[in-house]
Amino acid sequence: MNVPFIDFSQQYEMIKDRIDRELRTVFEKGDFILGKAEKEFEAQFADYCDTKYAIGVNSGTDALYLALGALDITVGDEVILPTFTFIATALCVSYTGAKPVFIDIEDETYNIDPEKLEKVITKRTKAIIPVHLYGQPANMNEITSIAKKHNIAIVEDACQAHGATYKGKKAGSLGDVGCFSFYPTKSLGAFGDGGIVVTNSNEIDQTVRMLRDYGRKDRYEHKIKGYNSRLDTVQAVVLSAKLDYLDEWNQMRNDHAAYYCDLLKEIDSVTAPVIKEDRTHVFQTFAVRVLNRNWVIEGLKKRGVSALIHYPIPIHLQEAYADLGYQKGDFPVSEKAADEILSLPMFPHMKKGQIEYVCASLKELCSESQKVA
Repeated sequence: MNVPFIDFSQQYEMIKDRIDRELRTVFEKGDFILGKAEKEFEAQFADYCDTKYAIGVNSGTDALYLALGALDITVGDEVILPTFTFIATALCVSYTGAKPVFIDIEDETYNIDPEKLEKVITKRTKAIIPVHLYGQPANMNEITSIAKKHNIAIVEDACQAHGATYKGKKAGSLGDVGCFSFYPTKSLGAFGDGGIVVTNSNEIDQTVRMLRDYGRKDRYEHKIKGYNSRLDTVQAVVLSAKLDYLDEWNQMRNDHAAYYCDLLKEIDSVTAPVIKEDRTHVFQTFAVRVLNRNWVIEGLKKRGVSALIHYPIPIHLQEAYADLGYQKGDFPVSEKAADEILSLPMFPHMKKGQIEYVCASLKELCSESQKVA
């Protein structure tokens, strides 16, 4: 049996008629940039996230970058973020000229560890970026309490957490500003790159809107130095169609995750995801931990199972950030997770038989790995 890591073909079947119809309208009108459908999607997504505003941009990375720009993060400032995440979270800080300050993660959730926050806060700290990794929100109550105490802004990296909740509130609405990616593999993915910024602040909304569009307020009135980072109307049509199904697809992911976890109980050497009671998980990624991972992943590949690693190298050990002076051993929880984490196939329309095959293969390989270890 072949089990792909992701297969969105059935999603497309569900929405293709609507997309074809609405794209035809866009093509006929020619409003490809910040068109009517794009503005409508912004309103729909803001409503979905329970925020006042949503501003479409060209990627999740730019969403983070422009959000930091709207908060006046600049050279000499510091921004705290977890080292165990995709490098884009750090790059957006570097783009502003500020310094990324890394901290370790919680062992169970892989999210930023609030207990380690105050140790790295300085007079230069201007923001914290909690990453809702794999689709489960970070411990926002503790993070918010610390941020308020020190007058520090919170920029949520919700790029993997579309629709997830923390204590009943949607990811993206929990900080000063929230950022999402619409990269095709996300739970809400475009047919190309895309991203969005959500906020309840009128000031942040207005600033990000100018930053994404050459810093202009009117067509030729440029209030600030801005960029070209707009969500295409074509992508907004796709995203709007998918948004209507997002909760349904997230529930399907949760059902698959529950079945995975039930089957994985039989494998002692596999650590399944932990879901905290005060939040929901949308399983953008279904990540387990295994020993002898490289051997296991090669064995899965031979059996037709596509698996990936998110992420094999923490950012503090990436060559791109060697100048910051971090060393191996500085963040032991993140480093251990990076050595053991394994992402298994996960998409809404998976079949039970596929999950059973993945788990049976994993069980066999883990048993074999103990013999060769």
